[in-house]
Amino acid sequence: MKNKLMAFLALWITIAFTSVQAQVPELKIHGVVVDEGAKAIEAATVALYNAKDSVLLKTILTEANGNFTFKGIAPGKYQLRISVMGYNVYKTELKDLGPSNPEINLNQIKLVPTSNQLGTVNISGKKAFVEQKIDRMVVNVDALISNAGTTALDVLSKSPGVNVDQNGLISLKGKNGVNIFIDDKPTYLSGADLESYLRSLPSSSLEQIELMTNPPAKYDAAGNAGVINIKTKKNKVSGFNGGVNLSINQGELTRSNNSVNLNYRKNKINIFGNFSHNLNNSFTDLDLNRIYKNPDNSPKYFFNQNSYFKRHGNTFSAKAGLDFYQTEKTTWGFVFTGMSRKSSQVNNNTSNLLNSIKQPDSIIKAENIDDINYKNAAFNLNYRHKFDKENGDITFDLDYLNYRNQTNQNYYNYSYFPDMRLKSQDLLTGDLPSDIDIYTAKTDYTKPINELWKLEAGLKTSYTKTNNAANYLNTANGNTSIDYEKTNQFIYKENINAAYVNMTMEGKRLSLQAGLRFETTVSDGHQLGNLVKADSSFKRTYKSLFPTAYLSYKLDTAGNNQIGLNYGRRIDRPYYQDLNPFYSPLDKFTYYVGNPFLKPAFTQSLELSHTFMNKITTTVGYSWIKDEVSETIEIVNGTYYSRPANIGTGIVKNISLKTDLDITKWLSTHIYMELANVISKTNFYTGYLVTNGTYFSTNPNLQFKISPSLSAEANFRYQSKFSNVQFLIGEVHEFGAAVQKKLSAKSTLRLSASDIFRNRVIVGVINNLAATDANWTNRSDSRTVVLSYSYRFGKAFSSPAKHEASGADDEKNRVKN
Repeated sequence: MKNKLMAFLALWITIAFTSVQAQVPELKIHGVVVDEGAKAIEAATVALYNAKDSVLLKTILTEANGNFTFKGIAPGKYQLRISVMGYNVYKTELKDLGPSNPEINLNQIKLVPTSNQLGTVNISGKKAFVEQKIDRMVVNVDALISNAGTTALDVLSKSPGVNVDQNGLISLKGKNGVNIFIDDKPTYLSGADLESYLRSLPSSSLEQIELMTNPPAKYDAAGNAGVINIKTKKNKVSGFNGGVNLSINQGELTRSNNSVNLNYRKNKINIFGNFSHNLNNSFTDLDLNRIYKNPDNSPKYFFNQNSYFKRHGNTFSAKAGLDFYQTEKTTWGFVFTGMSRKSSQVNNNTSNLLNSIKQPDSIIKAENIDDINYKNAAFNLNYRHKFDKENGDITFDLDYLNYRNQTNQNYYNYSYFPDMRLKSQDLLTGDLPSDIDIYTAKTDYTKPINELWKLEAGLKTSYTKTNNAANYLNTANGNTSIDYEKTNQFIYKENINAAYVNMTMEGKRLSLQAGLRFETTVSDGHQLGNLVKADSSFKRTYKSLFPTAYLSYKLDTAGNNQIGLNYGRRIDRPYYQDLNPFYSPLDKFTYYVGNPFLKPAFTQSLELSHTFMNKITTTVGYSWIKDEVSETIEIVNGTYYSRPANIGTGIVKNISLKTDLDITKWLSTHIYMELANVISKTNFYTGYLVTNGTYFSTNPNLQFKISPSLSAEANFRYQSKFSNVQFLIGEVHEFGAAVQKKLSAKSTLRLSASDIFRNRVIVGVINNLAATDANWTNRSDSRTVVLSYSYRFGKAFSSPAKHEASGADDEKNRVKN
């Protein structure tokens, strides 16, 4: 494999060198954007369109001195549009660009201010729902009406190739292990905490979703499915301005998501803040049926269980920061992010045990109550300095994050005879504090080498310490005692050091990117003992190289046909709590068990794509996973034990089609389709196991422009049944619709409905259980109507914007509760 990789890289370098040598004087368009007083305007959006069909080709931002330059352009006729808050949109048709006219210099372009009111700004042009780049797919959140008034988790579920299952687990193109970032910074969350965080993040604060199945070397190598980077909205306009977003979500239960954004920018100071409140009321209605068998495969007894989970939570979150522009080239920044969530979950559980001829044997009723108090705070100090054009820029970031979680459990269990006479009762109480502290430091350097090549390099170190305790008491027949089987304390420490180098080349038709990242990990875990369990500990050290490579080539001078190729290697480290070998009850018959022997999984991925007219993209992908980690279910004496395990080798093959087409002036379509095949080979506890599952998914979206101020949307989502390792999941399909009315230039009202016919019912089968058959049906509060209202306010001044502080590009989201 190494020899093949080296041969591939050598061939690539040869192609790149030949391309550079063969460059002829390139075609370019440039100019400088200023205000009426001839002051440079930074961060104005300059968009280049094809004059023939108005297709958006490329978008850039003006520099601090107002300059902009488009390079590597094919011959043709173009249209230029320039927009920035507080100014009228500038449009101009350009002369034919070609060998006889290789350069268009627009000199100074003066923008005319609209007025001081932000609400009067009108920016023409419609954002594409999806944009394809050499190393990522970019989803514009506001392109879908139905995203309004929802949450970040809802937005992700509508993004191409992303699947969010009934437990909030996120997968990308058939693979689990996605690393979630916010503004190029990791969330450090997973499992229930990640789901709760994304449900508390309003869609109104989101700008774009970046989907990277093979992220560049700048990003940490963690996450075998890649990285999803959620970019929030930022205001680069001087003055005081902001917005309010209100929404109410009504299903069987009521939810709401409300936020306010504030920004003040003048001279050398920029102050910003985002504050939101999320009310979450939800339920899960779960039926679980089990048939226990005799050695001759005849029924031994039946177990039918219904669990009705009802959740209530209030989440308050805030993000506030300060940027200080010391000079035109030097920026200091400080950002605070915090979240506080108080929530509760009540599980009313009824279990019926039947004998071999389905006669009642006993009935168990349980009321399981979890009260959760969760807090998170993050502090970031950042520095950015721009050297002159030849020497690039450098950034430094220091981060500290802490997570504090206190969960109190009360599990009441009552056992009855078939005639409902009380047989026995007991109470299990749990006190579960969890503390996680994360420290990181990193630096990144970017330097242009020449007109075509750019170098990026960086260093990073992180240190994590987790301290999780579980204190359980068992009360039966009036006697209370410590449950030593479940009581434990687990301490885990981890240090990761990394360095990377990345090279990019942007030519007229050929674009290249190659990177190499080195990471070394040192970790140790310690489970403290008690009267019946001895201490246990482990320590691991491992290091590895992670290469990435990308190629994009335009097959014709107009760029109508473009091919892309990328390769990468990644690592999926175990979640912290998954390494803790303790038993955590989900109910009286189901336990979660950690696994201290988990090894990291390594994934190699290769993708080939073709894009036509920037409208239709077809992608073929292949991934090979070593020591793949997956949930496994084992039955011991009738009790279910769920634990993570290295199940062996995984192979994922997929082909996808993405289209973004304007059918008429009033109708446009966004369609994503994917066909994937997943193969797993493992030494399972029931014997050697090979599973081969194929699924098809699609999520077409239709948008209707009824009038300049009124638009509508219809959407559909479908996924066929799918088999993977132990689980066979049934097909899922649902319909939705939305309508949007612009009340004024400053305010918008939206109404949307999801799962209109209430088809989102998840059914499944658990396979490969010892002498047991099992299946489940999962229903939730999926049919909802959302009413949302957004309003913008404030004044904009014409002073030019300064540099934005850059966020840290960081690591793993491995906090799991």
